[in-house]
Amino acid sequence: MPHDNSAQVDVSANRSASKWTPREKLGRVLWGGAAIVFRLIPRPLWGIRRAMLRAFGAKIGANVHIHPTVRIFIPWNITIHDQAAIGDRAILYALGPITIGARSTVSQGAHLCAGSHDWRDPRMPLLKHPIVIGEDAWVAADAFVGPNVVIGPRAIVGARSVVMKPVDADHIVAGNPARLIGHRPASDIGIDKAAENHEV
Repeated sequence: MPHDNSAQVDVSANRSASKWTPREKLGRVLWGGAAIVFRLIPRPLWGIRRAMLRAFGAKIGANVHIHPTVRIFIPWNITIHDQAAIGDRAILYALGPITIGARSTVSQGAHLCAGSHDWRDPRMPLLKHPIVIGEDAWVAADAFVGPNVVIGPRAIVGARSVVMKPVDADHIVAGNPARLIGHRPASDIGIDKAAENHEV
């Protein structure tokens, strides 16, 4: 059966496209080296990691806890507000902007993916859509949050869920794809943040 050439991906056009400015390319190279040091900083030295990210243009609030094994791409696209926590092995794939609200938790192994490709175009151009995690929200262990997704304030994304659509405030979602399984009562707010000194 003959192939439909119109459906073929234009790999050459994709690879030759200008996706980043020269300044961004230099920043990514420099951050690649700095990220090695970032991972070697002992866990309790939260302030040093915050300072490193700020030096690369990230907007990091007060008392933010980011674990050494967090993988961060393009730190200048990241905003993390006061008292938020990012757990071990989480991935902040910030091709587009990622904003994490105050007191929110992104647990171990979670993946925030602020980038994709336009599959409708044979050139597969890069898309840099934002992700927003609202205040007091919780993205649980190994969850995946896709580009152009807003997680509302106080919402909870269950462990290993896949979220590709917005999640309203106070909603609890789980599964692949994530579906509504409950609502967060007002009395829960702050309980898991106080527990274990914001461990994730």
